[in-house]
Amino acid sequence: MKTLGLIAGMSWESSISYYQIINQQVALKKGGLHSADIIMHSVDFAPIAALQHNNDWQSISRQLSRTAVNLENAGADAIVICTNTMHKVAQDITESIDIPLLHIADCTAEQLSNKGITSVGLLGTRFTMEDDFYADRLRLQHGIDVVIPNQNQRRDIHQVIYQELCVGQIQLSSRLRFLQIISDLAQRGAQAIVLGCTEIGLLINQDHTEVPLFDTTEIHAKAAATFAMA
Repeated sequence: MKTLGLIAGMSWESSISYYQIINQQVALKKGGLHSADIIMHSVDFAPIAALQHNNDWQSISRQLSRTAVNLENAGADAIVICTNTMHKVAQDITESIDIPLLHIADCTAEQLSNKGITSVGLLGTRFTMEDDFYADRLRLQHGIDVVIPNQNQRRDIHQVIYQELCVGQIQLSSRLRFLQIISDLAQRGAQAIVLGCTEIGLLINQDHTEVPLFDTTEIHAKAAATFAMA
């Protein structure tokens, strides 16, 4: 079984889900007492979040690239960045290592294509929704159109992620706001919704809406488990 190198802690709330899902998948496939071979580096998110909001992505790139190199040197066979937003520096990390990086948008696009989905609404941090690193990858590399929430909706989503979900707070009012936004995106042509922040799955799931949801945390973690067992 291959060893996975997880860059985690952004936030640790969703990193728990990665560890759990990967190990559940290995146990389901291999049975008995089997679990995943994982090396995890969980970073301190506070200084990284400050760098995000100061638009200092170069410093973030250097830090996470060093982390990826350390994981490779420790024996990892692939890198998994346990967050959507940090895939903004995925190319820099890829260029710093000699092992694969399992890109969350590619894993998600594969599942969307398998379901015949060609247009999605994208929820995430404002960096994920407003910058081109994620939506353009879906559009240009996978032929999937992306519908982005409006400015007020993006503000609300971003605020809920950083001020509530990243610190473990689940608010009913925030769930209802997200569901309103999902309904609006569906009316604007989205066939499904990509939960493009690894914390959003803590707030909403498929039981809350008839609009198909694609939880990137679950998709990415399962893809990592499949890679490890291949």
